[in-house]
Amino acid sequence: MSIHPTAIVEPSAQIHDTADIGPYSIIGADVEIGAGTRIGPHVVIGAQTRIGEDNQIFQFASVGEISQDMTAKPSDNTWTLIGDRNVIRENVTINRGTLKEDGTTRIGSDNWIMAYCHVAHDCQIGSHTIFANNASLAGHVHIGDWVILGGFTLIHQFCRMGAHSFTGYASGLDRDVPPFVLVDGNPAVPRGINTRGLQRRGFDRDAIRRIKEAYRTIYRKELRLPDAVAALREQQDDEHVASMIEFIEASQRGLQR
Repeated sequence: MSIHPTAIVEPSAQIHDTADIGPYSIIGADVEIGAGTRIGPHVVIGAQTRIGEDNQIFQFASVGEISQDMTAKPSDNTWTLIGDRNVIRENVTINRGTLKEDGTTRIGSDNWIMAYCHVAHDCQIGSHTIFANNASLAGHVHIGDWVILGGFTLIHQFCRMGAHSFTGYASGLDRDVPPFVLVDGNPAVPRGINTRGLQRRGFDRDAIRRIKEAYRTIYRKELRLPDAVAALREQQDDEHVASMIEFIEASQRGLQR
């Protein structure tokens, strides 16, 4: 373990022997930092934060600090949980959860979060995502696996993005985006499916064709959403279409259409 002599570490923090803490960083109470994780200089890790293995957190990031929700108190039993192999770049801010849900902000593994991004309280982030510079999530946002957010994307509280979805730069979302769908603009509108991303992840031609057919049913046939879902049920033996149906039926805010 390498802890720079200028770093300030609370006695209750648990830091693995192979983790590194850079100059002038501050590690709060009840923090856990796993094997191989590197904390750069001038980083603040707030109280009640658990960080897994082989993460890299760059300078001036703030991870696990009390949320910007006006009801939050430092004494609240709320947490930030971060998985393994994440890259968190300069000036990223990630707030811990609030008592309005289960009290936890969660980030999975293998995510790439670029400079100046913000993840607000109670957000639930999957794995293998990419957040380009200045992407910002309001509270309670859910982001599925393999999602890509273009730079300066803004997402309204309680919105959800399904797995493999994609936003163009400077997109503004105030509704949900189903799995596989690409949106762009402010307010964002659907532009198709994330074909290139699916190809890179090994989806075959037939799978992509069925996803495209489902997209056309939802967005191009001018059907009411319940009627679109009914039409999709004819393809629900396909696992990817079934995931789209499940996502739509669980939506509380409606779809970005």
